[in-house]
Amino acid sequence: MGTKVQEIKNKFLKAIEGIKDAKSLEDLRIQYLGRKGEITNLLKHLKDMSLEERRHAGPMIQRLKIETEELLNKKLSDLAKSRGDISEIDITIPGKKITVGHYHPLSIVEKDIRRIFKAMNFSIVDGPEIETEYYNFDALNIPKSHPARDMWDTFWLKQSVPDPRLLLRTHTSPVQIRYMETHEPPFQIIVPGKTFRFEATDASHEIVFHQVEGLMVGKDVSLANFKFVIQEFFKRLFGKNLEVRFRPSYFPFVEPGLEVDLQCVKCGGKGCNICGNSGWLEIMGAGMVHPKVFEAAHYNPREWQGFAFGFGLERIAMIKYNIPDIRLFNSGDLRFINQF
Repeated sequence: MGTKVQEIKNKFLKAIEGIKDAKSLEDLRIQYLGRKGEITNLLKHLKDMSLEERRHAGPMIQRLKIETEELLNKKLSDLAKSRGDISEIDITIPGKKITVGHYHPLSIVEKDIRRIFKAMNFSIVDGPEIETEYYNFDALNIPKSHPARDMWDTFWLKQSVPDPRLLLRTHTSPVQIRYMETHEPPFQIIVPGKTFRFEATDASHEIVFHQVEGLMVGKDVSLANFKFVIQEFFKRLFGKNLEVRFRPSYFPFVEPGLEVDLQCVKCGGKGCNICGNSGWLEIMGAGMVHPKVFEAAHYNPREWQGFAFGFGLERIAMIKYNIPDIRLFNSGDLRFINQF
């Protein structure tokens, strides 16, 4: 068997030296490794040999097969490298367009928001997505017995020792307290980030969404400052002057509390399907920081005052790009994503 294997090997080595093109190389491969090839036939005959003969011949034939495959692959690579005939290239075929990635629409809007607020001297602050009950609720004037906790359908984390109790943050407001604990006023910050609420998903609600929280604290900060900041923000974001309307509302961490409405971007206040023919879009909640929130951060509410606001990033993106369904952002549908 050893003699037969060596004969086939020598014959193959002599044949491959004379190969000049890929077609001849493929014919040679079939001759030795095809279904009826010479090396394949050797492997088939192993079953007819005794156990002792198979132990001796099997490894030799297998080694010959591997060496043959390696030589064939190397020859194919050498042939590809040696191709230099310009006539084989069709220079009239259009070049392949390189696919270039791009930002997700939420990333585009967040970059715009960051840029606008940084230009107004706001700092960008971040905080943990896994939060404690104290920072997410208690320090924001939402104690355990407060009915306002029903507004947030919270993801509580399972803990063997729940001290402190942990949760996925329901808003980015906890970063307010964390920042105030380590910084002295005056300052102005925004806090963009991911938030989580266990609620039914529909065209305007998602379990995971993004918020942008804002906070400005100083000696004489008032709602007049807030109105200017928000009007300037929307003017720069949408590229035109839009009216802003304040309505009284309730949020536990501000007093007084406000709902902020924006003149409809599409119809300019005349009424359309986007604004429900009202001419206004409900855009954010805001208000003057509650004294108890300042006390939780060890600020003297008689010395400092400020405003806070919060809005949904998805809501802004839906208005800016006329997107009808919030679920599209996380769908992974390239027909949607590639529009941006």
